[in-house]
Amino acid sequence: MEGLSARSVLVTGCDGGMGLGLLKRFLELPTPPQCLFAACTDPDGKALNEMALGSPNVVVLPLDVTDPSSIQAAVGRVQEELRGAGLNLLINSAGARRHSTLANESAENMALLYATNTIGPLQTSQAFMPLLKKAAEENGGQGLSCGRAAIVNISSVLGSIEVADAWDERQDVSYRCSKAALNMLTKCLALEYGDSGILCVSVDPGCVSFLMSLRVHSISLTPQGPVTLEESTQGVLQVLANLSTTSNGTFWDWKGQRLPW
Repeated sequence: MEGLSARSVLVTGCDGGMGLGLLKRFLELPTPPQCLFAACTDPDGKALNEMALGSPNVVVLPLDVTDPSSIQAAVGRVQEELRGAGLNLLINSAGARRHSTLANESAENMALLYATNTIGPLQTSQAFMPLLKKAAEENGGQGLSCGRAAIVNISSVLGSIEVADAWDERQDVSYRCSKAALNMLTKCLALEYGDSGILCVSVDPGCVSFLMSLRVHSISLTPQGPVTLEESTQGVLQVLANLSTTSNGTFWDWKGQRLPW
């Protein structure tokens, strides 16, 4: 995809879902990243390893975003693989969701989803910041872009306070609150690190639901929702390719439309 030229990319949550779908899209680019880190909680997972088979630029990376020691170990592995270079693009895709209503929402759900959806991206971004800054410095003189250095937080329109979308369909209070907090984190990262050359945005991939059947080197998807995984991930990569300095600290959907906070 023209415009998306990151040499090194790390995607969390590659055990399945959006993370695995994004990994597939990156591999299909005319010029895939030279280093594509597929971060996952289960490095022996069948789906991920079948996709990575025959792709020497893919590094399967054990990473639990809720475990600081796991994050630090992943940083060390990425440093080894990059051999002194910086990390161009960090995509915080790992996430959790539990269905709930306002009447039955629990402290347990809130704590669990904040740990994965908000605190996880915070800790991961903090840990990889030196490598992101290094990439930004290596490409000094350029404007902000995903090819230079960027953090992309996979969020949801359900986390938009202004839109408060689909309340009658699914309340999912803990999920909404955790994504709203993630959006605020994106804004904070943009304010703090934009001057260091690091672009920070939130992206809503749409309401994706699917059944997945696996074959070696390929994934067959049967759509079960309004957006297929293929449509979503292709759209997300197109959005990333079009981001620039003026995009820093903004919120987008997979169709390239800017969303309100």
